[in-house]
Amino acid sequence: MRSLTRASRLSWISVVAAVLAALAAVLTAPAAAHAAGGGSVRNGLSQPVYSYADAVREAVWVDTGLDGDGDGRTDRVAVDIVRPSEPARQGRRVPVIMDASPYYSCCGRGNESQLKTYDAAGNIVQAPLFYDNYFVPRGYATVLVDLAGTNRSDGCVDVGGPSDVQSAKAVVDWLNGRAHGYSARSGGTAVKATWATGAVGMIGKSWDGTIANGVAATGVAGLKTIVPISAISSWYDYYFHQGAPLQDGPEWLSDYVESDSAHADCAAEQQKIAAGSPRTGDWTPFWTDRDYVKDAGKVTASVFAAQGMQDLNVRTKHFGQWWTALAQHGVERKVWLSQTGHVDPFDYRRSAWVPTLQRWFDHYLLGVDNGIQREPMADIERSVDHWTTDRVWPPAGTRTSDLSLGSTGVNGLGTLGKGHATGTESFTDDPNLWEEDWAAAADSATPAKTAFTTGVLAKDLRISGGGTVTVTATSTTTSAHLSAVLVDLGPATIRNFLGDGEGITTGTTRSCYGESTAGDSACFLDTSADTETVDHTVFSRGWADLGHYRSLDHGVPLVPGKPYTMTIQLAATDHVVPAGHRLALIVAGTDNGLILPASTTPTVSVDLSRSVLRLPLAGGTGALATRPGAPATAPARTPASRQASPAPLFTPAAELG
Repeated sequence: MRSLTRASRLSWISVVAAVLAALAAVLTAPAAAHAAGGGSVRNGLSQPVYSYADAVREAVWVDTGLDGDGDGRTDRVAVDIVRPSEPARQGRRVPVIMDASPYYSCCGRGNESQLKTYDAAGNIVQAPLFYDNYFVPRGYATVLVDLAGTNRSDGCVDVGGPSDVQSAKAVVDWLNGRAHGYSARSGGTAVKATWATGAVGMIGKSWDGTIANGVAATGVAGLKTIVPISAISSWYDYYFHQGAPLQDGPEWLSDYVESDSAHADCAAEQQKIAAGSPRTGDWTPFWTDRDYVKDAGKVTASVFAAQGMQDLNVRTKHFGQWWTALAQHGVERKVWLSQTGHVDPFDYRRSAWVPTLQRWFDHYLLGVDNGIQREPMADIERSVDHWTTDRVWPPAGTRTSDLSLGSTGVNGLGTLGKGHATGTESFTDDPNLWEEDWAAAADSATPAKTAFTTGVLAKDLRISGGGTVTVTATSTTTSAHLSAVLVDLGPATIRNFLGDGEGITTGTTRSCYGESTAGDSACFLDTSADTETVDHTVFSRGWADLGHYRSLDHGVPLVPGKPYTMTIQLAATDHVVPAGHRLALIVAGTDNGLILPASTTPTVSVDLSRSVLRLPLAGGTGALATRPGAPATAPARTPASRQASPAPLFTPAAELG
């Protein structure tokens, strides 16, 4: 064989080097894997490899097996589907992201109140929110379910009851081959979900997220994860708080969202709702049917919850009791706690929410081992747009600690601290005042409340979870409603949760998440934090009807002059009262705009020796350290916009979503 020339040897060496370099690049590059449905996964994230423009858009009506409208045939719920076309053509199946809602035609979804729109064939054109635009190209189907009695579905709305829950559960069953679907609302041909893997993740804010909780509590097979955002866990606690009414009854809510056809056919169901939910505050079987917490032991899906800690619509009591019950049963879970009100994470932390949600769905629906389940359990907005994390929540070292309510000798002003207290404090209910009025006058002896305050804190005090206030109270009349609120007394810049945007401002520019079509844009209005500077912050609340001191089953008229002991549950929170601030507990009567007043206007006396505040403190009671001799100066007055009592938050014009 003829030997190689120097030039040819160099050329050969270059070729070999290039081949070796290419091979090394392949071996060391981030692995590209395939997920369910054949989609591509790189660096633990599903990739947008499918065409959104060519996605299959179809409608199916799934039989719920119920006859809520009493027309002699079982109800079918409308299911609008957007899914990638390529996997089905190649014989592969895809998982499902589902949002079951009553709002697709009456009220809209998201910050821009998007509605479903349809083409001439009745197939969906605009699917509200970004889920379809973003996830369909990544190998998911999105399924949007009209709850029974709404939009294009049969049946009646029953406000979180068996019909609402079955509306979505039946679709999970259909996606797993256990229920029947049809091509039309009546008649039609049978349709099977041959394109679905059977793995379902449910997501939604408010009522939508509530249905996700309810379906998970059935233990239905195939539901792999839920993402409830500001969601109800027990409907009693949406309408009452320990016997105290928060708003009018649920019958107006069903009437508000029902379709025109349901209005005509659901009068009997409306009567059942009204009869089952009397305004007495008593627990009835109606509420048992709508209590998902009691069935937390059936939950097999993982849970990624998001909650605004200043949500005065779906209060944090819902998140707190659901989280505690899930923890007791070992459910895999994660949480984001923001300082907003009733706001979706997409509108307060969009750039972090979308990839986090994607990784969550990729793990639980596509089976991608991206490690998200091993990351910190909780993300908490500690100050505006500043987030911290905790490995577990509540954090390790959090212990329930007792704080006593003491007397200063000035009626209406008390102390909060360690040790045993004696004496009494009294207040006269004023239904025209609310918590902001009380907090602004925390250092003034006003007749409608009693404020118990610590000294100036020597170090940060962190409250993580839900506390309680046990009071022994005597009323001068036959009825009394009690309010207990925790207040951080000190200056801060916070999200303006009492503003129109509940902590956010909507801008005029847009950012895009996913792919668009002419009828469904992936570009949404940008938002930013709406902030204000305050001298106090109410951060946890609880209310109760003293007549339900014994149980929720049956309230009783009070005997004037007789003492009653009742424990008021405080909503879950995660708040740090900074060093230099003071912590206050305010005990009062009607919290105007947040609860409805009692039938009488009592003066209430509180026996301090038989009353106690119990708080989950990081570090326990020892974390409560005050500065000796530090003055407890009165705070400056809050701007009038925060002092004003709010309009009632719950009217037919202020829907749940």
